[in-house]
Amino acid sequence: MKKIRAAVVGYGNIGKYVLEALQAAPDFEVAGVLRRSVQNTPEELKKYPVAEKIEALGAVDVALLCVPTRSVEKYATELLGKGIHTVDSFDIHSQITELREKLGNIAKRHGKVAVISAGWDPGSDSVIRALLEACAPKGITYTNFGPGMSMGHTVAVKAIAGVRAALSMTIPAGTGIHRRMVYVEPEDGADFQQIVREIKNDPYFVHDETHVFQVESVDALSDMGHGVNLSRKGVSGKTQNQLFEFNMQINNPALTAQIMVSCARASLLQAPGCYTLIELPPIDLLYGRREELIRRLV
Repeated sequence: MKKIRAAVVGYGNIGKYVLEALQAAPDFEVAGVLRRSVQNTPEELKKYPVAEKIEALGAVDVALLCVPTRSVEKYATELLGKGIHTVDSFDIHSQITELREKLGNIAKRHGKVAVISAGWDPGSDSVIRALLEACAPKGITYTNFGPGMSMGHTVAVKAIAGVRAALSMTIPAGTGIHRRMVYVEPEDGADFQQIVREIKNDPYFVHDETHVFQVESVDALSDMGHGVNLSRKGVSGKTQNQLFEFNMQINNPALTAQIMVSCARASLLQAPGCYTLIELPPIDLLYGRREELIRRLV
């Protein structure tokens, strides 16, 4: 069996777990890791090519973009143009359809596939929401996150000038309403009130109740655990009061990484274009012979 050659682009929290998920997948081969600097390579990367440019990794089938959300479009555009499938975990919900259209045009032009927003929300939770709506077409679904660390929100705060370290915690208030608790370790001499203003005006935070605290050590607070409760009350046909609930407690970057790797597998089975997770056949995410998967899962 010819293995899928995958490149890990970026080696932060998600990149480390993506590497582990690739190592555990029998149908993947790690082509290498792209980093902004190849100096001081961690011990676990010593057996893989580490480079600043994708060309240095040889043949690559798919690139897993483990980069901040706001850098996804740039990396995906470049790599699709080089004839490489891409998978990312872009997580600004309000901008997904726009990104899908942009990357879709580029992917089709180069005969490649982009899978966007392949995390757990957006991502696997999107699939659950779609399934619940299929079960009860009329009704309301509530998505309650946490309590736990939000990676996208945390990265957004870290990008603000004057922030040395940060942690954004999501606290569910119920009925899909959330409170953002942000802990900031400022740089020496930084204007903390200016940092607070920038956080509260950021698209990640502007629609939620947000509280920002200055702390001496963010590391003392960090915990990558997270979770979600999805509930839908609705109508199946003409039958009222159908109630569905889905719960999970997870390590945030580990689940995101696993879903990205599963979507990388599926990317090789799709026609050129850009896809979100709800557009991919679930069976394409799985390793194994189709007949055996159907026998086991149906």
